[in-house]
Amino acid sequence: MSRYKETDLSRVSVKSVQDRPSKVEPGAFARLADDILDSMPDILKGADFKEFVRLCRQAMAQGKPIIIALGGHVIKCGLTPLLVRLMEVGAVKCFVINGSVAIHDYELAFFGKTSEDVSKGLADGSFGMVYETTHGINSVISQGSGEQLGFGEALGRHILSAAPHPEISLLATAYKHGIPVTAHIGLGSDIVHQTPCADGKAIGDCSLRDFRILCEQIKQLNKGGVYINLGSAVLLPEVFLKSLTVARNVYGEVKDFTTAVFDMNLHYRAMENVVRRPVETGGKGFYFIGHHEIMVPLLVQQLLKGTPSS
Repeated sequence: MSRYKETDLSRVSVKSVQDRPSKVEPGAFARLADDILDSMPDILKGADFKEFVRLCRQAMAQGKPIIIALGGHVIKCGLTPLLVRLMEVGAVKCFVINGSVAIHDYELAFFGKTSEDVSKGLADGSFGMVYETTHGINSVISQGSGEQLGFGEALGRHILSAAPHPEISLLATAYKHGIPVTAHIGLGSDIVHQTPCADGKAIGDCSLRDFRILCEQIKQLNKGGVYINLGSAVLLPEVFLKSLTVARNVYGEVKDFTTAVFDMNLHYRAMENVVRRPVETGGKGFYFIGHHEIMVPLLVQQLLKGTPSS
């Protein structure tokens, strides 16, 4: 016999399963359906995704903006045509990008290809040392600064007018439809900063102008808008937080909106600066984990349902 005292389990109180609250019932199960959304269970992320889609559709029906922020991987996964379609049906009112999006979008529109072998190029110092891309983008931004344009605006205008493939360009399509694309550049973080043609003053001028343009867009999230972050772990979540506080400082109330992050991993800043903090005064945030090449088509398909010519 053990030297240590044991709890007498015969003293445990039990109750009927009929009296116990339960979180899972068959009515919430997945089922076969023509629409993949209808086939999802009303459980955990299945229920969250259904609610998020409902809120997005509600925003579109009420004329509230959907703003999409994205990192470069979204472009490299070949998802631009889906984002272009969202613009064509009027579902998205603004895009928020980093420098890698601008570079991949530019290369695809002008050269029909993008994305290099980083490891190989880094080993011999050739990574990012491409004349056409570095000189082309920097020339456009230097000119755009002189015209007091935003970074995304200047590049989109140029791609639309000069590239052989503007139809596959996010920036060109946005410029064509009058949709702001705000580009938020971390100086030294992009390949176009590695050569002498990079003008830090011009880059900073155009990118800061885009920040002010974004602040004006963010105010419109009030009471029903939607902000979606696709694959930016640090830079764009920080930009969103700052643009939101400026909008609240200048315009007052900006609350009761929806946010969501779609990414391949769970990231601290995306969770805090997009999903949690911005909606503490009202609204709701969501976080969905999965590969962009699967999750973005799934999302876009649902947003397009019920829109004209979808």
